[in-house]
This record gives sequence, C-alpha cells and structure tokens, in this order.
Amino acid sequence: MSSTQEADNKAMLRRLNEALNSGDTGIISATIDEVFHSDVLIRTPLKINASGPELMKQLWAVLLRAFPDLHVEVEDVIAEGDKVVSRNTVNGTHQGEYMGVAPTAKAITWNEIFIGRIVDGRVAETWGVVDVASQMRQLGLVPA
Repeated sequence: MSSTQEADNKAMLRRLNEALNSGDTGIISATIDEVFHSDVLIRTPLKINASGPELMKQLWAVLLRAFPDLHVEVEDVIAEGDKVVSRNTVNGTHQGEYMGVAPTAKAITWNEIFIGRIVDGRVAETWGVVDVASQMRQLGLVPA
C-alpha cells in the first residue's frame, strides 16, 4: 500500500475523531455512515444488540448520555498497509447512567487502543481494547 493511502487512512481517522468529539449525535451518525462499511465487523465485545454502523451509533449514544462532554484525545496514530492503529485517552464527566451506576459528576479518564482495517477508504473491520477496569474503579464498581 502506498504512503498516500496510509496518509488517507490517517486523515479518515482524524475526520471520525473530530465528529466524535463534536458531541453532536447527527454529525456522529452521518460520519459513521460515511466512514464505516455497511457490513463492518466490530471485533470488540459489546453488550449492544446491533451490528455494523448501527452498533457504533448505539455505542456513542450510550457514551454521550453518560458523558455529554466526552473527549477522545488521539495520542498516537500508526498506519501501515490496510491498518490504522490509534492509542487514545478518553475523558468525560459522568452525568448520566453508565454500567448501571447513577451519575456521580466525577471526571473519568481511561485509555483505549483501536485497530481498523481499511478497504476502499472505509473501515471494514475493527478491534479494540478499552481499559474498562479503570472505568469501573473510577465509578466505584471495584475497589481502587
């Protein structure tokens, strides 16, 4: 794959991240439809009864209800071949129910790493590792 294609893949990830950080569900939904293939395979286990772009939209709806000021800071982006990897720091204020926990007004921060396989300029497959244990500690679900 050419360095131009890898640069395009990084640019696509930046566009997605800008939409996610907008907090606007309309912008997020439209960008998800543009960026993800309709049959994208999400390889991260999630408790959402949906697939493809709809799963991503529902995930972001849950996150934004819980953390209306959610912000994803992309720390590193690596593109090689048909893959793009991002290492992110995520933060937000817990203002809505999340993981069964009523709002605490606590500032929550966690780390995540995502890998996307890009086909024809769109995400065809993703894998993600999210530090859920850190979220649970900060929400008081497990001891620190």
